[in-house]
This record gives sequence, C-alpha cells and structure tokens, in this order.
Amino acid sequence: MTDQEPGTPARAGRRLSTRETADLLGVKAETVYAYVSRGQLSSRRDPGGRGSSFDAAEVEALARRNRRDSGGSSADGGELSVRTRITLIDEGRYYYRGVDATRLATDHSYEEVAEWLWTGRLCPGVTFTAPRPAVDAARRAVEALPEHSGPTDRLRVAAIAASAVDPLRFDLSESAVLGSARALVPTLVDALPAKRHDHRDEGPLAHRLWPRLTGRTPDKASLRVLDTALGLLADHDLAASTLAVRVAASARAHPYAAVSAGLGVLEGPLHGAAGGLAHRLLLDVLDHGTAAPVVADELRAGRRVPGLGHRLYPGEDPRARTLFALLEEMPDAAPALAAARDVVTTTARHTPLHANVDLALAVFTVSSGMSASAAETLFAVARTPGWIAHALEEYGEPPLRMRPSGRYVGLRPPQPLPECAP
Repeated sequence: MTDQEPGTPARAGRRLSTRETADLLGVKAETVYAYVSRGQLSSRRDPGGRGSSFDAAEVEALARRNRRDSGGSSADGGELSVRTRITLIDEGRYYYRGVDATRLATDHSYEEVAEWLWTGRLCPGVTFTAPRPAVDAARRAVEALPEHSGPTDRLRVAAIAASAVDPLRFDLSESAVLGSARALVPTLVDALPAKRHDHRDEGPLAHRLWPRLTGRTPDKASLRVLDTALGLLADHDLAASTLAVRVAASARAHPYAAVSAGLGVLEGPLHGAAGGLAHRLLLDVLDHGTAAPVVADELRAGRRVPGLGHRLYPGEDPRARTLFALLEEMPDAAPALAAARDVVTTTARHTPLHANVDLALAVFTVSSGMSASAAETLFAVARTPGWIAHALEEYGEPPLRMRPSGRYVGLRPPQPLPECAP
C-alpha cells in the first residue's frame, strides 16, 4: 500500500497497483476499471498477466480533478473546499453575494439581509410571520423541556416541532424551501420563553427577540445593535455548523432537519459557547475593576482569553468593528466597553490579538442585562438564514457529494476472528 499522501507529487515513472489506485482515488477497484473504459485512466498489464498497473502521476491528476469537480477536498489535499456563491471572506472583509456584509447589515434590517442571502434580491420592509400552528407546536415542545435546558436545546426542539406541522417540508423546490424558511425563522423566535409580559409576536424580528433575551425595556440604540448583530452573523462561510447543514442538505434532508443539524454542532463548546465565555470574562473584569488579574487567571489555567483573535482575520474582525461603533451609542454600554478595551490592551502585552465578534456581543449582552447564554441564542437565530441559504445551494448540487471516502489505516484483512474472553 502506498504511503504517499494525496497531492504529493509522484516520482516520474512510478506505477501503482489496482488497490493502491483505488485507495488514492477513494473508490472501489471496479470503479478504477470504469475510469479506464471511459478513457480517464490508462493501464498496463503487469508481467505474467496477473493484474494491471497505473501511472502514479496520472492517477493523482485524476484524484485532484475529482476533488475539484465534486466540490470536495482542495486540490492540494488540504482543507475541505465547497463551491458557494453566498459568502466571501477576503483580505479582512466579508461579503454577502458580493456586497460588503457590514454595510448591508448596518443599512438594512435582519429580514432584508436574509432575503438577500436567499434570493439575491433586496426586499425593503419585508417582515416574516410565523404560522400559528407552528408556533403553538413549538411552544408546547419548548415548555416541556426541563427548566435548566439551554437555548440551543429550545431552538432545536422548536425546529423539530415546527417541521412536524409543515406538510410541505419534504418539497425541496426553491419556492417551497423559501416558504418554510420565512416561517421557521420567526417561529424559532416566538417559541422562546419571554422575559417581559408585554412582548408581541409581530413586527421586526429584532424587536420580537429582545424580550426573549432580557426583561429590560429596549431603547432605539439597543434595538439597532441587536438588529445589526443579527445581520452581521447571518452567515460566515463554512463554519462547522454550516458544513453540517450542507452535509444534511446533500443527503436531501428537509430544511428543518438541516437547520437542526446546524444547531447540533453550534451547541459544541468550540463553536456556539464563545459569546457566553466572553460575557463571563467581562463580568469578572467589571467585578475586579481591572482586566489584569482576570487575564492572568485565564492564561495561568492554560486557556485562551475569550473574545480575542479569529483564524480568518489576522487583523480586526470587521463584525466586531461594526458593533463596537454602534455600542458607543448605547446609553448603558460604557462600562462594558471600557472593560473590553482593557482586556484587549492587557492581552496585547502577551500576544497582539484583536477583539472578535464574541467580545462585541459580550459587551452588548452585559450592557443589556442579559444572561451569558443570550449570545448563543442570538447567534443561533442570526445564523439560521445563512444555514438555509447554504441548504438551498446544496439542493442544487448533485446529491451526496458531501460524502468523503474514509482513508482506512487499520489492520489489513483478512484478520482472524476475535476470541471471546473467558
């Protein structure tokens, strides 16, 4: 068996056996010969006529071509790469369908951003209405959960309950999926328990989400921050949860199931919990009056300081930059803003990391009297339109293209049957 990694240049004239060729291409031996019959590979009979061999360079060229054409692994054998027209992250900025996402989220409502992601059209003044049967079913399901259930638990259960009352959920045509999407997003919001008795299940989604996050009375500046944050977080290329959504959509799971897959990954501590960790960090800084001892405790424990750095932005996270500018206008945000700046300044003595969107969200949630879990709720609701946009895009691709082949590294068969322990 070859130990050469895919994408590693082959030595000139090197020949591969049928098994080695099949392993490198990630297919069965029968498929290798199908490539030969279609003229995509050339073979040569081995001396003695016991089998065929294949030119290694030709095989690797076909493997690279297959990965590129299927939207799978990148040509250099590195990270997974998927064709998409939704979001581009480039040189410290990001774009929704070619439009600067920060400008779009600042100048347009969350619902308008969602429509742009789904259709590539701006629909000024668009609002989403949740069907009454879907909201009732989702609320009953959410209310049945234990009191300590987290926000992602509630949203995932709400999505499943809403799907059960949508008879068109298995229709994956664009019009049907968009109809489900425009119903699901407000259903998720309206299904969450409210912290204020005067909440309304109509109007802009940011206004409807606010009383689900805090019992405080909102002001105009705070609602603008919330609405803009929802738009900024609507999509961000192939984050782990979005990849899960595309895998589900590749298997032709309906949009509710695809969103549920995204929520399942979001609940992981390395994805959706970051905003809550930054929230608790800011509360500690405010309690101590300075960031120094708090940052020291994080580093002493071997943890990364929450809310700093992003693998896609070597400089400042554009989402954080946009939110920090709007947070300046919030009447109660000054203390938390000062604490966040203290964290960045203190940490810069150790490593020059910039604030990311989680730190900006933490300033917002702390300043608005929200719990640490509010950022996770906000993030999940915000990302749902992006997940649906990716599901829609994936429905237009060949099915099951997101099914990579495993590279088996275990014992080669045949192995003796294991003996039962006495």
